[in-house]
Amino acid sequence: MATLALALMVAVLLAVAARPRRASTLDFYLAGQRVGVATNASAICGDYFSAASFLGVAAAVYAAGLDGIWYATGFAAGFVPVVLFVAAPLRRFGEFSLPDFLGRRLGSERVRLAAVLVVQLVIVSYLVPQAVASGITWELLVGAGIGGLSPYVTGVLVSTAAITALVGLGGMRGATWTQAVQFAFLLLVLLWLTGVTVADGFSYPDAVAEVSETPLANPVPVEDGSGEEAGATAGGAVEGRQGWELRAVPDRIDGGAARFDQPGARYGPASQLALVITLILGTAGLPHVMNRFFTSPTGRAARLTTVWVLGAAGLFYALAVLLGVAARAAIADAADGTPWLAELTVDGVLRVPEHALLALGRLAAGGAGLGVLAAAALVAVMSTIAGLLLAGAASWGHDVYERHLNPRATQRQAMRAGRGAVVVVAAIGAAVAVTLRPAELSGLFPSLVATMVTWAFTLAGSALTPVLLLAIWWRRTTAAGAVAGMVTGSVVAIGAFLAGVVGVAGEGDVAGVLLAPAVLGAPAAMLVTVVVSKVTPTPVDLDRTWVRMHGTAADRQAERLAELTIRGLADPDEPRTPRNGRR
Repeated sequence: MATLALALMVAVLLAVAARPRRASTLDFYLAGQRVGVATNASAICGDYFSAASFLGVAAAVYAAGLDGIWYATGFAAGFVPVVLFVAAPLRRFGEFSLPDFLGRRLGSERVRLAAVLVVQLVIVSYLVPQAVASGITWELLVGAGIGGLSPYVTGVLVSTAAITALVGLGGMRGATWTQAVQFAFLLLVLLWLTGVTVADGFSYPDAVAEVSETPLANPVPVEDGSGEEAGATAGGAVEGRQGWELRAVPDRIDGGAARFDQPGARYGPASQLALVITLILGTAGLPHVMNRFFTSPTGRAARLTTVWVLGAAGLFYALAVLLGVAARAAIADAADGTPWLAELTVDGVLRVPEHALLALGRLAAGGAGLGVLAAAALVAVMSTIAGLLLAGAASWGHDVYERHLNPRATQRQAMRAGRGAVVVVAAIGAAVAVTLRPAELSGLFPSLVATMVTWAFTLAGSALTPVLLLAIWWRRTTAAGAVAGMVTGSVVAIGAFLAGVVGVAGEGDVAGVLLAPAVLGAPAAMLVTVVVSKVTPTPVDLDRTWVRMHGTAADRQAERLAELTIRGLADPDEPRTPRNGRR
């Protein structure tokens, strides 16, 4: 029944996306730049509230208690710098994508191509955890594979194929409406589950107090497959079963055992700060989110859209945190007397934290509740994958194919290139996701999906955000400086992350910083950009560029009239060909 409902919803979304549209690249990539404030805000929420938000935040709270709230804080606060510094000037300047903006702002194709490479790395890093979440959800919802494939791999492939078809058929215009609908569905599901949980007697303060009575402990896999021998030899471990044991979580701040209601279960002081800064900086560099501001009709509409997103984010993440706490309390109470739940848990604690909301939905409303939550999780996955694929298509199709490989491309050829890029990017993300084993990795992180998404935020916040902010607000930024900044940010972020993964810094606070190193990469990128820009020539037409980004409406109108006069157009009302060569 739940699978049928999900299939029906996907069919409706495909029908919405595939309605006949005008075949132009402006429509395919930017929905004609006529998306209203409320619609665009809802679509951005559908784009941004991914599996890391829907499943990951609740999972992080479930597994790490107070430390899991740092994910919600960073995800929501990320739109503060966007509304203050990015949204309006980015839209006023225009273009198709972040690489397109940087390339035209700095007058350099080298900048454009360097940005395309970084954008593709960010997209793949973000795409993989979404595909992983779809496999985890399918595994719990359906529990069976297709054509001899495992349930996890089947979920990855089915969800990726469905959303690839949706994006290929409808482009940005189709994705805008489907993402808006998907966000409404996600929010309604969270509100419904919260209402049912509260009606069943849930109290947030009481639940926090209850789960904090004993030290925080989470399941970890054991090598010998028995759990008994490992439980006897590991300090503080409680004997588990079927290759898992329940192990006390160490407090990374005060030492000893961590508690659910106190910080330190996952992050020390420095790594807490590093995580939040990484998520805040990373938001402004996410290509699939920033590209949406180009679809707004005006800069003012882009800024107002962001304000709406901030309000929705506050509500969404507050509900996710509340439900993560509810899941920790309810699942522990129900595990012993519920056979299906006992199979997913070790002494009342879920082996895979991303199952928290799904299990809570089944406890609240049986199979129907599981179906609704699973459908919402897959919708969150597909909505974000849609935005990522469109961002990838814009980078490859517009910034590479139309600009370099085939500058004389027709509309049909450009559209074909964009759709081809969608398929290739989707295939790369799915191929990486199917090689992972989420159950084996879950014990290493408070939420595997949320942690993996953090890696994309790290790269975006280290390599793209510093250059983007300087290009918008510092007139002296040059092409050479931007390329040097992106390279520096990427190298520092990737190098620090790899050092954290291989355990160079051990298990302490420094290791946590290395796993969310935008706090290191962003300052390095900004410093290098400034130093190199100081000794290289600035772009031409800088005054005109500055007026377009920061001037008043009257200033921009005067600039347009002057440009028309220079071109010899006597009538200022005569239609003007946009910079991309299309009306």
